[in-house]
Amino acid sequence: MELRHLRYFIAVAQELHFGRAAQHLGISQPPLSQQIQALEQELGARLFERTNRRVELSEAGRLFLEEARLVLAQVDKAADVARRAQLGELGEMKIGFTSSAPFNFSIPKAIYAFRQRFPAVHLNLSEMSSQAVADALLDESIEVGLMRPLALPDSLVATELFREPLVAVINAAHPLAEGSERGVHMAALADEPFVFFPRSYGSGLYAQLLSLARQAGFSPHFAQEASEAMTIIGLVSAGLGVSVLPASFQRMRIDGVVYRTLLDDGADTAVWLVQRRESPSAMADAFAALLRGEHGLGIGGLDGAS
Repeated sequence: MELRHLRYFIAVAQELHFGRAAQHLGISQPPLSQQIQALEQELGARLFERTNRRVELSEAGRLFLEEARLVLAQVDKAADVARRAQLGELGEMKIGFTSSAPFNFSIPKAIYAFRQRFPAVHLNLSEMSSQAVADALLDESIEVGLMRPLALPDSLVATELFREPLVAVINAAHPLAEGSERGVHMAALADEPFVFFPRSYGSGLYAQLLSLARQAGFSPHFAQEASEAMTIIGLVSAGLGVSVLPASFQRMRIDGVVYRTLLDDGADTAVWLVQRRESPSAMADAFAALLRGEHGLGIGGLDGAS
């Protein structure tokens, strides 16, 4: 039995006239009659009662009609599911993001817009370090990554979404906190103990901090390490040292901490959207387009980076 047999049968059942059904199907009447006869033989049941004057459904035909319609409806649904999945409108999309990414307004805005536009797509969001984001893209456990700049293999491609200043995170009682509202230079932190991510964590900020310190003529002393930015800020509040973080973290208001913009050249950082270069998913492309502001979200102004 083929799907065309069911379509032929439904056409005749609706018209109760072989000629009109054949015309509706765009075929001649003799092949249609032959196909219906072949279907009846395969089923071992008479589907139509035929006379010279009219055609009527038999009891078996009436019951078969209900099932045939269900089968074709399910086939159409399956085809629609496949088409929508190909277009990125169904399924699951796994996104890995560095901890500071959600603090920039454009990223939560794009996530919300994606959910509104593609409600049948489940977003699986995982917070991880920038290096872990790159690794997860390589082993295909995520489709899209939001990360700080790192050296990437050729198999990954990055788009710079935005740049933001770096800020010094200073205990509010520290002498550096007073009178420095316009910002501080990295050199002012030279003698301070630092609270920062471990080198092994894979933060995209680690190498940049070392580079800024070298430009300022010193090597930072890491007195305390923590893998969560919230913990780093809390440790600064407890008086264990200073830190340097993206300006997005200023939204985390913690008593006993002030943020001061770093005034050194190059004291800013980017957030990249990263995908696999080969065979990116349609869902990933749709999400990337929203982040790039291609659908009027007002995010815009983004440049490519590799």
